[in-house]
Amino acid sequence: MLKKQRVEYILSELELRYPDPPIPLDHTDSYTMLVAVLLSAQCTDARVNRVTPALWDLADNPADMREQEVAAIQRIIRPCGLSPQKSKAIHKLSDILMEEHGGEVPNSMEALERLPGVGHKTASVVMAQSFGVPSFPVDTHIHRLAQRWGLTNGKNVVQTEKDLKRLFPIESWNDLHLQIIYYGREHCSARGCDGTVCIICRTCYPDRKNPKVVKKP
Repeated sequence: MLKKQRVEYILSELELRYPDPPIPLDHTDSYTMLVAVLLSAQCTDARVNRVTPALWDLADNPADMREQEVAAIQRIIRPCGLSPQKSKAIHKLSDILMEEHGGEVPNSMEALERLPGVGHKTASVVMAQSFGVPSFPVDTHIHRLAQRWGLTNGKNVVQTEKDLKRLFPIESWNDLHLQIIYYGREHCSARGCDGTVCIICRTCYPDRKNPKVVKKP
């Protein structure tokens, strides 16, 4: 199957399975979305969703959050891991939002990436899911599937993002990154598929006999 054929097949298969993929992180606005995505670094979405209700009870907006003690934030988010760094970042970014952005989450990649604890992937998720701006956030899971499906050479997530944006139409990006995540969790996980098991891997590479070696980012 040629790469163009693989792209068309993957698009149709994922659209069939996940026609309206929900955002996996619970949130009520762009601020709670930003904080939830920050918390999800090296943590499952399910755990973040268990932790954030207590955090929102403490403060669910930057004006209130910056008035909290960092230690109080840390106690709540400890189950998410990296709590010392994340709690400081949440407190500081809330202060910056109030001082520099009128209490609003900025809708530009540049401004988001300048916030503490907000990298390119986090900023891309916020741009896509809070503001509807076409983005293609790539995490290690999407990076892994893109390699298994022959869509990238697998050097790093930056290159994978460029390759996927080049291959797929821009109007598909915001849903597609979620569709790939859901498919990866259900059918093509790190341990559940080695590039020869799930339906997309087998369809894209029917003659593949050995596990696909994935290059870690």
